[in-house]
Amino acid sequence: MLLIAGICSSLLLLLTTWPAAGEETISVTTSLGAIKGSQMESRLGHKFWAFRGVRYAKAPEGELRFQNPQPVKAWKPKVFDATIEGPMCPQVTVNRTWLSEDCLRLNVYTTSLNGTQGLKPVIVYLHPGGFYAVSAISAYAGPENFMDRDIVLVTVNYRLASLGFLATGTEDAPGNMGLKDQVIALRWIKHHIEKFGGDPNSVTLWGYSAGSFSIGLHMISPMSRGLFHKAIMQSASPLGQFRYANHQLGLAEKQARLLNCPVKPVREMVKCLKAKPMLDFVDTVNAMFEYEWNPVLNWVPVVETNCGQERFLVEDPHKTMLRGDIHKVPLITGVTQYEFYYLAFSTLRNDTQRQRFNDDFDKYNPIYFLYERNTPRSKGISQAMRSFYFQNRSLEYPQSLTSFGELYSDGLITFEYHRFLQMVSKHVPVRTYLFTYKGRYSHFRHPDTNETYGAMHHDELLYLLNLPLLTPMFGASDPENPTVERLTRMWYEFAKKGDPNNPSDEYLKNLRWPLYDQRRKQYLEIGNDLTIKANGIYPERMQLWDNLFPIQEMINNSL
Repeated sequence: MLLIAGICSSLLLLLTTWPAAGEETISVTTSLGAIKGSQMESRLGHKFWAFRGVRYAKAPEGELRFQNPQPVKAWKPKVFDATIEGPMCPQVTVNRTWLSEDCLRLNVYTTSLNGTQGLKPVIVYLHPGGFYAVSAISAYAGPENFMDRDIVLVTVNYRLASLGFLATGTEDAPGNMGLKDQVIALRWIKHHIEKFGGDPNSVTLWGYSAGSFSIGLHMISPMSRGLFHKAIMQSASPLGQFRYANHQLGLAEKQARLLNCPVKPVREMVKCLKAKPMLDFVDTVNAMFEYEWNPVLNWVPVVETNCGQERFLVEDPHKTMLRGDIHKVPLITGVTQYEFYYLAFSTLRNDTQRQRFNDDFDKYNPIYFLYERNTPRSKGISQAMRSFYFQNRSLEYPQSLTSFGELYSDGLITFEYHRFLQMVSKHVPVRTYLFTYKGRYSHFRHPDTNETYGAMHHDELLYLLNLPLLTPMFGASDPENPTVERLTRMWYEFAKKGDPNNPSDEYLKNLRWPLYDQRRKQYLEIGNDLTIKANGIYPERMQLWDNLFPIQEMINNSL
């Protein structure tokens, strides 16, 4: 759901790619006007076209701040210059010159235009970042790995933090703006992607962490029906131990106080917030959290009050999923072996944070792991977790690392993945995986040894995308090459035909990835090899969470 502060800061140096002198360019004509792109080269040396920073919605500034996105107007007769990176949505970064509210942009990467070689499957990537960080620019989502496949790849920016998710429960800021940005981007793709060689009737929505959470909601939202045809959800979902509300008014009021705005009446509060400079919101992101970037899901989707706007969520997603009233598309979903162990490291190594848990586990555990607070039920849940993971012992470093890593992973990712898988598999064909490949590079290195620890949250992205701030471009002779080939080929096969298997592919010839079913609970382990296993991922740990957060309890206490 996020990159923690330490990792985030190492990724916030922007890598911007400007067209070199004499670089080949090309223009595509759409109903909005012409778009000029430039040529790039894939990981293995294939040429492709890149159209970067294409505006898909009006800049959400002034009166459009906190409101539903508005489709972009035509720029004819001008030519839209998409040869360089577009801006990032406002967030904490070391290079603030690339921040802009005019950030509702997408990037299109394609090997051929106008269907001259047949229309290609489209993969649309929604980035991670906890709904408050990261971007679709190539520093975070370089296309070079995927563009050795015969696809059209689209990466999408969406509004973040208060500017994207302020939710007062009134028409002044109904909420879910960042998710509606994604919908408008999908509508843009539906109308225009054929001009870039993409098939508008074969769109795979792919996301990681907050992006994966978003995709689960797109399967549920009435706004997203018919805009995509397959889905890949990596390391997050919108169904778990957390509950949905109609607003986050308390968080909105906190933002108002930080920016010296009145908190009542709501209309005056929002009017004041609309007049504040964009960078004021950036400067207060850290202060919006309760404890050192916790809870990690601070800005969250809401079930919108009907104020006459088009609503992204109209009821609690648990209810919609239980009825099976969802956009039924083939799905791949999975998690990594160690997920959020790196947060366990940072928390245990911090004397203040470790002592919080030891002094008042019942208070801090629900804040960090996203369940109800300050109730007898909450206390019982906390005591059950302390008993299961720590045998009621104090937390110590490094003795508690494995147990705390499991709690962090389960509380922030694995249970919500498990809950979504159990519910959605009753309605759609699903394949699931556990990523265990330990490479030379990772989003986390052991602080005592400087060695990679194992497959962490975000680590599959090192092989699906080019992340130049973390790794070099992997070559055909590098040890990472088989993992890059397997992942990009499986995702390509799935995007093409809804099935990742291809016995005729040299890298997938031994793969027989079955559909998930409730009886055998088979999954693919993606490590040095591709191995089919059964009986589910971490079944004992998930049984605890199922017992503590039964589905019917979530439904009974939902909106």
